[in-house]
Amino acid sequence: MIIGIIGGSGLDDPKLLRDYVEKEVQTPYGKPSSKISCGKLEGVNVCILARHGKNHEISPSRINFRANIYALKILGCTHIIATSAVGSLKEEIKPGDLVFPDQFIDFTKFRKTTYFDQYGDVRHPAMPEPYSKELRKILIENCKDLGFEYHEKARMMVIEGPRFSTKAESFMFRNFADIIGMTGVPECSLANELDIPYASITMSTDYDCWKEGEESVTFEIVMQTMKENAEKVKKLLLTVIPKIGNKDEEFIKEKIRTIPDFPKPGVMFRDITTLLKDPKGMDKVIEILVKRYKSMKIDFVAGIESRGFIIGGILATKLGVGFIPIRKPGKLPFETVSEEYELEYGKDKVEVHKDAIKEGDRVLLIDDLIATGGTCIASANLIKQLGGEIVECGFVVELEDLGGRKKLEDKEYNVFSIVRYIESG
Repeated sequence: MIIGIIGGSGLDDPKLLRDYVEKEVQTPYGKPSSKISCGKLEGVNVCILARHGKNHEISPSRINFRANIYALKILGCTHIIATSAVGSLKEEIKPGDLVFPDQFIDFTKFRKTTYFDQYGDVRHPAMPEPYSKELRKILIENCKDLGFEYHEKARMMVIEGPRFSTKAESFMFRNFADIIGMTGVPECSLANELDIPYASITMSTDYDCWKEGEESVTFEIVMQTMKENAEKVKKLLLTVIPKIGNKDEEFIKEKIRTIPDFPKPGVMFRDITTLLKDPKGMDKVIEILVKRYKSMKIDFVAGIESRGFIIGGILATKLGVGFIPIRKPGKLPFETVSEEYELEYGKDKVEVHKDAIKEGDRVLLIDDLIATGGTCIASANLIKQLGGEIVECGFVVELEDLGGRKKLEDKEYNVFSIVRYIESG
């Protein structure tokens, strides 16, 4: 999971961002607003883009929104959280409050608002709920826990800018919306067109120019209020990013049954049969694996007996490639090759058809669980023996402290797991 952050959130501070690099991304729509700061924040991969440029040098209508969103897509962002300043059109939304819009009204005039504008590529994307309900829920719950003043719903009027509204416009907009800003569209709609869940953290900085007794909005007022309250947005992001990053893992863990003292005293057995019978849990597992592997060059998926057959078989179908079973001895007809490996209680063996793989085939190796890694290493050895190349070794569950990952990585295999357990017995 990679989370794209749009806006001057202050998270690109090298003290916060680990393994930090700046990437310059080229897109079919031109250059994005800035180099994109990529790294790990609280263990989660993030990509941070400055919407107005690193020095706030790009005015709202000159932002290349299509390049910005497409660049985050190229970098593999699975979710986007945008931050921005807005004006309040309602008395109860006070300067300094955080607002989580759920609808927008597009009042812009000159922007490129879609990727579907090429001749012969006519599409009419549906967008009744443009903001991700799931992301909004996480943001709202954590904002509440942090004790910040917030508003969980708002219609946002998006105007062209760079000028602020006249009083006549401001009073008109109050009839239709709760907040007003200059950057929410087409940013949100473009993310929807690319199937990237998108949510926005907006900070109310002023009352636009409709409220009697309040100074009409200026750029200086906006920047001063943002400066005074930016720590709220930063703190909220630092709180929610690990939760968004781990939400799929936690969801899948809920579907896995733990059985203590099996197969021997002191072992905590992770039983995925409960996951296999849960359609939503399995859908999420396959969704994660397909997203990871759909852009990789893969000729075959090889599944290890027996649960690896189920997961690998479904994945191979979704990826549109063939499936190869790797089995325990004596279960495959025709000519086979085999590999013996050590277990703590003796020896075991796996085998595969001799004609299953030819020289140069790229094989994705899949199993339900990695513990000590013996079965997977033996299976990988079989694939290499037949001339195949291991793209990656993928698992649903990893028992981290049993060391299987390290053994595979020491042999220079790439390893991926969806959920990890630290304690294993």
